[in-house]
Amino acid sequence: MSLYLHSINAEKSFSFCTLCVHMLCMTGKRGFSLMQTFYIVINWLIVFGYWLLIAGVTLRIVMKRRAVPSSMAWLLVIYILPLVGIIAYLSFGELHLGSRRAERAKAMWPSTANRLHKLKKSRRIFATKYSLVAKPLFQLCDRRQGINGVKGNQMKLFTTTTETLKTLICDISLARNNINIVFYIWLPGGLVDQVAESLISAANRGVQCRLMLDSAGSLQFFRSPYPNMMQRAGIKVVEALKVNLLRVFLRRMDLRQHRKVILIDNYIAYTGSMNMVDPHYFKQDAGVGQWIDLMARMEGPVATTLGIVYACDWEIETGKRIFLPPPDVNIMPCEQENGHTIQVIASGPGFPEELIHQALLTAVYSAREQLVMTTPYFVPSDDLLHAICTAALRGVAVSIIVPRDNDSMMVRWASRAFFSELFEAGVNVYQFTGGLLHTKSVLVDGQLSLIGTVNLDMRSLWLNFEITLVIDDNEFGSDLACVQKDYIAHATLLSAKEWKNRPFWHRLCERLFYFFSPFL
Repeated sequence: MSLYLHSINAEKSFSFCTLCVHMLCMTGKRGFSLMQTFYIVINWLIVFGYWLLIAGVTLRIVMKRRAVPSSMAWLLVIYILPLVGIIAYLSFGELHLGSRRAERAKAMWPSTANRLHKLKKSRRIFATKYSLVAKPLFQLCDRRQGINGVKGNQMKLFTTTTETLKTLICDISLARNNINIVFYIWLPGGLVDQVAESLISAANRGVQCRLMLDSAGSLQFFRSPYPNMMQRAGIKVVEALKVNLLRVFLRRMDLRQHRKVILIDNYIAYTGSMNMVDPHYFKQDAGVGQWIDLMARMEGPVATTLGIVYACDWEIETGKRIFLPPPDVNIMPCEQENGHTIQVIASGPGFPEELIHQALLTAVYSAREQLVMTTPYFVPSDDLLHAICTAALRGVAVSIIVPRDNDSMMVRWASRAFFSELFEAGVNVYQFTGGLLHTKSVLVDGQLSLIGTVNLDMRSLWLNFEITLVIDDNEFGSDLACVQKDYIAHATLLSAKEWKNRPFWHRLCERLFYFFSPFL
């Protein structure tokens, strides 16, 4: 009997377990079906969001008015490497100064306009007559910047870093009121340390000193003891455009403060292509030789116009306004009224858009006899390349001097992609062999000179904070011509015939890196 009851109970238990298993299976199938539906919906949402993001970025590129090659390059990158392309475009594709800096840049213009208005009252410092070749360019700058070129400036060119630094150390030691400095690169070592020591000494004797350095370019400086030493002496040290990966989508990390300017007592000014480095300590392992630069030392009213640019940069970066002295403080003596006429052109966010590019185009189209250009990085816009070639085709003797060896492999190959078109137009292309030629200069008909920090590449023309001096003077033009002739004497003239016979893999590399030229 007990066995019978036990079998009945076992059968019931088995039936119950079977029912549970069946129910679990039914529930599992339903749960699996729900999970499958959930994953399908998520996948479709991801795909939809992915294409929506691509469509949105594509629309932004199309709606932005920029050069067609640049837009096409971005679109190709985004569609070939979507995720990488989108991240790259959001990081580097548009000019994001950052909300705070953008607001400061907008807010500074009323005070800047007031400074320019006060400066215009000192009428005798402004030029009213220009040479025929310079007049279109000075008219452009007057209309776009609201100020004419200033005359009565004394200028001296320095072609060696050692001479420049020694003269600067002497000027700093004689400073009495203020010293304002901005550089892309400040690298401790050698004579640069003596500059730092003289600056600290000036601050200790009561001279007001400001030092603004680019965060990326002067990384080694900010890791050195010098920032603390300078601040303890009373020097205001500012790290411009700090590199911060957490803010990569809020501001372009490759937007750099590329100016090189020194202002002493509102009367002495330096600018040019030289960074604050001693060549004997700078990039010795790069395999490109010593860097060759050009620096100008000036005395006169041009220090005031450069000071306005510096004040704008300082306010954009710090939010604090520099109160410049009245413009009549550094009016030139009567005997200097016929000195060099100089126009200062500043570029970067907050300054007149595309002015540097327009100035270069105007200068090239003004050439009638001769055009000589030197640049370490030659990746021109289509418009600038067309202007250079057109000048050669209408009979202007055009020469471009670039370094044979370059510290940027991408620029080295990308620049060569333009040589064939230059050769076809009759342009002479020289490769400097005496080191890395870092000088940025343009000389038109021996009369109109442009020197400063601007490279002939997209980054300088459209992005960075740059400075250029335009000088209308045949004596200064003669000095610059001597410097450029010395560069040519240490350069090799490329042969168009030999260039056509270069290896196929060279052509392949050139075209490959040319594809990235809008980003260089």
